[in-house]
Amino acid sequence: MKRREFLKTAIVAGVASAALRPFDCLGKGSLKKDAPQLVAVKGDSPVVMYERGIKELGGMEVFVKKGQTVVVKPNIGWARKPEFAANTSPDLVAAIVNDCLKAGADEVLVFDHTCNYWKSCYKLSGIEEAARKAGAKVVPGNAESDYREVEVNGKALKKAQMIRFVLDSDVFINVPVLKNHGGAVMTAAMKNLMGIVWDRKHFHSTDLDQCIADWVTARIPDLNIIDAFNMMRTHGPRGVNTDDVVNAKFQLLSKDIVAIDTAAAKILGIAPDKISYIAKGEALGLGKTDLNKIVIRRIAV
Repeated sequence: MKRREFLKTAIVAGVASAALRPFDCLGKGSLKKDAPQLVAVKGDSPVVMYERGIKELGGMEVFVKKGQTVVVKPNIGWARKPEFAANTSPDLVAAIVNDCLKAGADEVLVFDHTCNYWKSCYKLSGIEEAARKAGAKVVPGNAESDYREVEVNGKALKKAQMIRFVLDSDVFINVPVLKNHGGAVMTAAMKNLMGIVWDRKHFHSTDLDQCIADWVTARIPDLNIIDAFNMMRTHGPRGVNTDDVVNAKFQLLSKDIVAIDTAAAKILGIAPDKISYIAKGEALGLGKTDLNKIVIRRIAV
């Protein structure tokens, strides 16, 4: 069986299993009363799931303080309408922006270094309009002059140019959509940070998985929120048509970028060890892959 056919079969099987037993794929992580390290929410609305999930983490006030500058980084990479699930839910982005401002943020910026023409991506995704209505400053990420070189203490990546908005921010919130990816197998929290680097070609021409893990060390997000409500199961990262999309109705929230990607892989129906940047991230001390050793809160709304 070819690799793409195998992945498609695995993804469909995983989604079907998740639909029958919503949280079984996430393992048996502890259900202690302490603050969870990972929140997994299943429901019928990205906004309702987010509101319940962030409450379980103590509210946005845990992450954002009065007067701070916040960067919210969704996936806006593709000139696709929301129903294609190529980009993050605009309603979810708006809800996060609104919460950051309520928590006292002085300014909330929303951007992505897009793959297609940025104006088309921002408009068709619905994110530009939704974020602005919520009070965010929506800025482009496609001008090299907005990037500054940073040192990276990685194994394959030693330096790269990072967008200045993230470098200058007090709080960095990473909000990817969960989807299949032809090159990296999966797009989720770690992979979404390729949208804050200028030269993505270097990642692909060097060691893609190691560079993805290395790059996280340059600016670890303060919070990761994975949108898996509508999930592109095949033909990612752009998709062909809506047949590639399944209504998985999941959302994940965590500070631990390795744990959240491990859980995301399970939701997508792929064994986490098939996505090598996850283990490489753990090796760099970025988080845990064993979901049985962290506190998980599972919620159905």
